[in-house]
Amino acid sequence: MPSNHFSSSTEPKDDLFVYTVSELNQDVRTLLERGFPQLWLEGEISNFTCPSSGHWYFSLKDARAQVRCAMFKNKNLNTGFTPKQGDKVLVKARISLYEARGDYQLLINSMEEAGSGALQRQFEALKKKLQNEGLFDTAVKKDLPALPKQIGVITSPTGAAIRDIISVLNRRFPAIPILVLPVAVQGNNSAQEIVDAIQIMDKSKLADIIILSRGGGSLEDLWSFNEEIVARAIFHCKTPLISGVGHEIDFSISDFVADVRAATPSAAAELATPDVSEILHKVDNHQKQITRLMASKLLDHARNLNKLSIRLKHPARQLTELTQQLDDLESRLTTALRHRIKYKQADLQHWNTLLSHLNPANALEKHQQKLDHLTQSLHSSAKQHIDDKSQQLKIAAISLHMVSPLATLERGYAIVSSRNSNCIVRSYNDVKIRDEIEVRIANGQINCTVNHSKKFK
Repeated sequence: MPSNHFSSSTEPKDDLFVYTVSELNQDVRTLLERGFPQLWLEGEISNFTCPSSGHWYFSLKDARAQVRCAMFKNKNLNTGFTPKQGDKVLVKARISLYEARGDYQLLINSMEEAGSGALQRQFEALKKKLQNEGLFDTAVKKDLPALPKQIGVITSPTGAAIRDIISVLNRRFPAIPILVLPVAVQGNNSAQEIVDAIQIMDKSKLADIIILSRGGGSLEDLWSFNEEIVARAIFHCKTPLISGVGHEIDFSISDFVADVRAATPSAAAELATPDVSEILHKVDNHQKQITRLMASKLLDHARNLNKLSIRLKHPARQLTELTQQLDDLESRLTTALRHRIKYKQADLQHWNTLLSHLNPANALEKHQQKLDHLTQSLHSSAKQHIDDKSQQLKIAAISLHMVSPLATLERGYAIVSSRNSNCIVRSYNDVKIRDEIEVRIANGQINCTVNHSKKFK
């Protein structure tokens, strides 16, 4: 505690400490900051100001009290929104005292929107995230069957939504069976129940179309249909799904992911089924249209039949006309053939005349005569040539005989050859004593043995 005293004309008692105002505010501030840890506080914004410094000054109030607050610039930069008069917020703060005025105040470290405001920010954040991932793309949305065999409904078994849906379905097309999977549509485990029901109905193929629905309510009441696990279960569902959550002004994440969004549960039932009265009306119109078309077709065919019956001739008459046509064609054909034969005969006579002038027998006779003449001339020339050559041969033979060795032999000469060497003996030295020799004379040959030889000088 401070020890200095406040000076006054009135002397204080010896055992009494006197505070200054600043000392008191300082001690109170210390007690407040040490005595209270950080705390969470919810309240409504009042008297909000934001000067050029960027700090926020405002009051938080409820129905019976209020407290001054300050949130400095370095803290409010990360808030993500600027509060305004009347906003409900949730703040994390520490208690302090503004010593200059002695005002008790809260120093805010963080702030977020309270109640529906916080939920709305979560809603927008999840919506943006799923949209960026493509869960809302129209390209992946499935078409609803024109006439489902069975309709599955996932909703609360006790709410007004199921009564409205069944009423509309029975009115529009009572022949279509309805399968209801009851789930909790709000509360801690409701989102997981909805996911399980979607997966069971989809994997078991219990229905051709699914209606996911509940009645209206606050944002907190509808929050189960804004959960990410529900959105992803709808996206992965292979069965076409209609989301009919809340009233016309209510939008949920399920509405954006579903194949079709209905403004109300009743609207979802209308989208899921055709109206049997409309179908019967269309069938009646089609039947009338078909009847008119058939009558028109029959009338057209009757008119065509009448026209054809007029054009149709009796078979006997038609046969007579065809017989006459055949006789006429036969006569024309006979006349044409006669003219054709006459023309061809004249043409043949012309070619025969031309061919007679070009008959090869006449040319052959001329060539035969020429050949005979040439043959006779050849024989005469050949005989004369042979006679001339024969005379020349005789003269040559006489001349040759005169120089022939045979003529010499006839005059008494002989040709001597050695039987050992088979050579003509021309010299004394060509033979020896006892050599065998052959002597060729004019009319024969003599074999001799050399017994004696003499050489002439």
